[in-house]
Amino acid sequence: MGQAQQKRRTVMIVEDDPELRSLTAALFEDEQVDTIMCESAEAALATLLIGRPEAAMILADIRLRGVMDGIDLAREVKMRWPRLPVILTSGHPRDRVGYLPLGVGYMAKPWQPLDVMIAAKQALASEPNGWRIR
Repeated sequence: MGQAQQKRRTVMIVEDDPELRSLTAALFEDEQVDTIMCESAEAALATLLIGRPEAAMILADIRLRGVMDGIDLAREVKMRWPRLPVILTSGHPRDRVGYLPLGVGYMAKPWQPLDVMIAAKQALASEPNGWRIR
């Protein structure tokens, strides 16, 4: 009998800067985590609403082009999928960011790659399927 193949986890990255979006995706891919990349909150929400891929976490910039910003996205996600971990990031200090929805994490830019991995691991610690970042 064959052994069941372990399903890879997926992180959604919402960032309007293409270079930073690709860099962040590369960090997760190095850890054998699949990524979905979106350049706007609207694109991320549409992706989630159209069949909601098995996203284990969302990492989103607060300042995004479009009608919705990262805080709007986080509010919508927490209303629809309250257990889905969301981490917001910004180049502005935390006190200038404004109110974050309950249960949403925050990480200041510029961040270090290790900080992203630690924050992701902490956000996913209570994830029901319990995946691990190496």
